[in-house]
Amino acid sequence: MLESLKIIVPRVHPAGTPFIALFALGALVLGLLWPPLGWIGALLTLWCVYFFRDPDRVTPAREGLLVSPADGVVRKVDRAAPPPELEMGDSARPRVCVFMNVFNVHVNRIPIGGTVRKLAYRPGRFLNASLDKASVDNERMSLRLDLSRPAGGTPRDLAVVQIAGLVARRILCEVRDGQPVRTGDRFGMIRFGSRVDVYLPDGVAPLVAEGQTAVAGETVIADLHGTEGRRSGVVR
Repeated sequence: MLESLKIIVPRVHPAGTPFIALFALGALVLGLLWPPLGWIGALLTLWCVYFFRDPDRVTPAREGLLVSPADGVVRKVDRAAPPPELEMGDSARPRVCVFMNVFNVHVNRIPIGGTVRKLAYRPGRFLNASLDKASVDNERMSLRLDLSRPAGGTPRDLAVVQIAGLVARRILCEVRDGQPVRTGDRFGMIRFGSRVDVYLPDGVAPLVAEGQTAVAGETVIADLHGTEGRRSGVVR
């Protein structure tokens, strides 16, 4: 019974509590002024609860797998240099961009276990997050993650970049420099429509295709130990 209730009424991210309270208060005031407006306010309050939902996810446990940091649609799979503020060099790396609309879960998750080595916030514009130039012009929070070094291998790192969108006005990042993190850990969220980019280690092939729907913490986007080339997809 309890498990069924969790599916119907998922956990709500703490960042949503003030918004939900504000929407509920507005619904109450509107209802006192005119009952039909109160019902509209109640529906908006329910939508606010839905937006800030934070369901559990089943994260693949095999070593080397990278999972999607966000729910949404894979808008772009290409090569690009990580944000300069992360000091990871200007060489292009494989990149996976996941776009979240206002109906997606907006809690972001760590793609793979490692250690946070650098956090860098950069203010910017609020263009549509699905546009190519959003990765350069929009407000963003960038995170450099050092991965566990394989025995006898060279160190590897990757970048995760939270990008504010057209109606997003607040990026939350809840990890700190030097913090160890695990694959699938929650690390923040972006309010009201946005995008998350992952810059993979060079030589690691993305295992998702443009247009594919990704689930944060569950969808495998790459495999550090894999030999498969970049995947393509076909719309059925």
